[in-house]
Amino acid sequence: MSGSQYQREPELGEGLRLHLNENTGGCSPAVIAALRALSPLDAAVYPDYGRVNAVCARHLGVDPARLLLTNGLDEGILAAAIAYLQRDPGDVAVGPGAAGGGRPEGLIAEPCFGMYADCIEAVGGRIVRVPPPASLDTPVDTLVAAITPRTRVIYLTSPGNPSGLLVPAATIHALARALPQGLVFVDEAYADFTDAHFLGELERAPNVVVGRTFAKAYGLAALRIGAVVGSAEVIARLRRSLPPYSINVAAAVALEAALGDQAHLDGYRAQVRASKAKVYAFCDRLGLGYWRSDANFVLVRVGPRASAVVEALRERRIFVRDRSSEPGCAGCIRITAGIVAHTEQCLAALEEILCAVA
Repeated sequence: MSGSQYQREPELGEGLRLHLNENTGGCSPAVIAALRALSPLDAAVYPDYGRVNAVCARHLGVDPARLLLTNGLDEGILAAAIAYLQRDPGDVAVGPGAAGGGRPEGLIAEPCFGMYADCIEAVGGRIVRVPPPASLDTPVDTLVAAITPRTRVIYLTSPGNPSGLLVPAATIHALARALPQGLVFVDEAYADFTDAHFLGELERAPNVVVGRTFAKAYGLAALRIGAVVGSAEVIARLRRSLPPYSINVAAAVALEAALGDQAHLDGYRAQVRASKAKVYAFCDRLGLGYWRSDANFVLVRVGPRASAVVEALRERRIFVRDRSSEPGCAGCIRITAGIVAHTEQCLAALEEILCAVA
């Protein structure tokens, strides 16, 4: 494995977790009730996914044949790599001097989720990275120019992580047209915090799939449940890449319960919107750069002191993410925007720290 491997955050103990974009208020009480209702027999037999698949498909407004439930969205990202990036039988062996050799290529737009590169590399693909502009917008022309006859998959995140910026539908369509025999994987892990998504465009883009997770807005991160939506043909291809029972029964019943509690989701979304507004106002007052986010976090540029600021917050048991080493993100930290009281606590501490190190 290369040095690009996804860096799992260390266990930090008790504190205010604003570093992994989790739901800082917790899941719906209906989820806990559903888990408590599980019987000893439920745990002893392999789960039937028919009901939860139908519930999730109805929630997303798609035919069940176009939906693949996954063990976290990570498994969906891996399934795409397995299905599209393994060597074709006709690939020729090449010497070490050939750049990339005969390996299929996976294209990623930086900065992004580290699992894309890991999954490309895990199946023997070649990682092709496209650097961002200063704005952190998706550089469609540069991405199209990076496509080669070996390109099989393009991974995009919308809203982006860590930028929180949406990828325009026109950009996704342009990339899909430029890669007719490959796959464009649109990771919409944070789509529940915005009303803009690509699901409604999939009929016009048969080589695009949309990935969703229920870890963030629904608070099911510890239960590991995600989904991929696309054409029935592509979903069948991805399904063949995965084991038949990768979703555990607890995740299945939790998802059904979570999707049935719209009021809980709406309440948390309102908290996120209010928290982001507070972060923007804080940054405007202190003269800090930031990106207006369609996700549940805000990327803030605090300058060369970023690592020191993250460590000072950690000493106060407030955890945020240092993104300063990511392409285009020098001097930046990422702050989860969830429960308003948590955001206020973080911003109060951050102001004290910034004034002390100024």
